[in-house]
Amino acid sequence: MNDLTGESLDGGNMDPVIRIGDTVRRVSGPWTPSVHSLLRHYAEAGITQVPRAFGLDGAGREMLSYIPGETMVALSPEEQWSPTLLDQAARLLRRLHDASTPLIETDSPWRMESHYPVQVICHNDFAPYNLIASEGQLAGAIDFDMASPGPRLWDLSYLAYRLVPFAEDAEGFDEERDGTPDNRLAALLDAYRGDVDPAEVRPMIARRLVALAEFTEHRAQETGRTDLLDHASMYRRDAARMRTG
Repeated sequence: MNDLTGESLDGGNMDPVIRIGDTVRRVSGPWTPSVHSLLRHYAEAGITQVPRAFGLDGAGREMLSYIPGETMVALSPEEQWSPTLLDQAARLLRRLHDASTPLIETDSPWRMESHYPVQVICHNDFAPYNLIASEGQLAGAIDFDMASPGPRLWDLSYLAYRLVPFAEDAEGFDEERDGTPDNRLAALLDAYRGDVDPAEVRPMIARRLVALAEFTEHRAQETGRTDLLDHASMYRRDAARMRTG
């Protein structure tokens, strides 16, 4: 590993993500102090499954601690769709949401717009590709740079979309082995312990996916990446299915 350039990590659809030693370096911006304050609130709440913020390096990039393990999408289907990881992901999301509430009344700048009603600071991409697993257990969550204020269900519905799953591209999911989506949704909501009515989830998934499709289409125009348009089309198809299903 080169200490100057580092090791490029998977993901980083928005910006490059580089590992140098036990740290991760990412592009910083006006939102970075808000994100680092959020990470400190998590630490003060005793949450160890998120990166620690170390400020900026000499190149102006944010420095974060590296969480060892594999993203859930890199696991075998049997591991990725295990009830244990579903349960632990929902419980971690609840802890993150609860720890974030002191920040919702501040005027801190965030990279993403707020969504209403504001109840917590949302991760905005709490999904298997941003969840780290190790030895069959959830080791952590990463990529908080897109966090912003919003309703609990904004995050929870997207986790359900990706992990129940309702997504069209949920490779390797097997209802006979992994459980039906209805049963998995009930288990996810029970683990989150938020008294969420399952009937609220599908409409919020649809709302969430339309917003994500619009964001992805705009990103495709900015970057010239036509592959992002395929993702946006899938989000719109899945949103329509959530409305009718």
